[in-house]
Amino acid sequence: MKGCDGLGLNLKDYLVVGISSRALFDLDEENRIYEEQGLAAYSEYQIAHEDEVLAPGSGFALVKALLNLNTISDKRYVEVIIMSRNSADTSLRIFHSIEHYGLDISRAVLSGGSSLSNYLEAFDVDLFLSADSHDVEQAINSGFAAGRIYTDPILNYDPKHQIDQIRIAFDGDAVLFSDDSEKIYQQKGLSAFVQNEKENARNNLNKGPFAQFLKTISDLQKNFDETNSPIRTALVTARNAPAHERVIRTLRAWNVRIDEAFFLGGITKKDVLKAFDPHIFFDDQPTHAKPASEVVPSAQVPYKNIN
Repeated sequence: MKGCDGLGLNLKDYLVVGISSRALFDLDEENRIYEEQGLAAYSEYQIAHEDEVLAPGSGFALVKALLNLNTISDKRYVEVIIMSRNSADTSLRIFHSIEHYGLDISRAVLSGGSSLSNYLEAFDVDLFLSADSHDVEQAINSGFAAGRIYTDPILNYDPKHQIDQIRIAFDGDAVLFSDDSEKIYQQKGLSAFVQNEKENARNNLNKGPFAQFLKTISDLQKNFDETNSPIRTALVTARNAPAHERVIRTLRAWNVRIDEAFFLGGITKKDVLKAFDPHIFFDDQPTHAKPASEVVPSAQVPYKNIN
């Protein structure tokens, strides 16, 4: 079996996704109890309802789709790890729900209220998804791809629908790429940004927090026929010509694959994302990520302190 070296499973051989229980399941009511009544009331509620199955949350469809990769060949490509601030005593409802939905998840970090970011390296996590902004910010600052997933209901979206292809959409600046160019736009305006991108069209953009994750996904795609790949990616960026050239040349230099690209030039991303229908969309700016979360699962990437 892939990853078995006589000393146990080597997680470096897999795409590893760490996801919080509130990102995987709908725990908004339980979180409200915790925030309004405290830990004791939350624990009592969870234990009293531990035989009740939780509804899918915003990250459910992505996890289901990724785990589906393990069923299409003899190889195992993906490991998903529950990373929760729950204690072991309050976690049974989560594991019962995982079993109910047939999710192939057997590993968990239950920190009992402590920060989860310290454990990302120990589990070789490639992507961390959580509804907790503090945990996500710590993960980003520690060099991991991480997103704060929006948990509000998504209009006309069925997280349990049939999965034919994993679809992941990324913003460009401050997600795949560094925020260097975006800072120029914020500090000096659009004209200065465009001029900078024209002058540096043949100079690669620096890597952002999701550059390595995209590389990992791109390498994973190489295991499959390009014309019938079970994974499809998209770049959805506010850039347009002439600022597009630097992006294209950078991705080429990184030797990574992006299947679709949308250079929108200020057009709202929401409608394009609804058409692409990703299992998740990553954007650094709440002004883009929040509206997108109304139609597709979305996560904000709090890269540095530019928002």
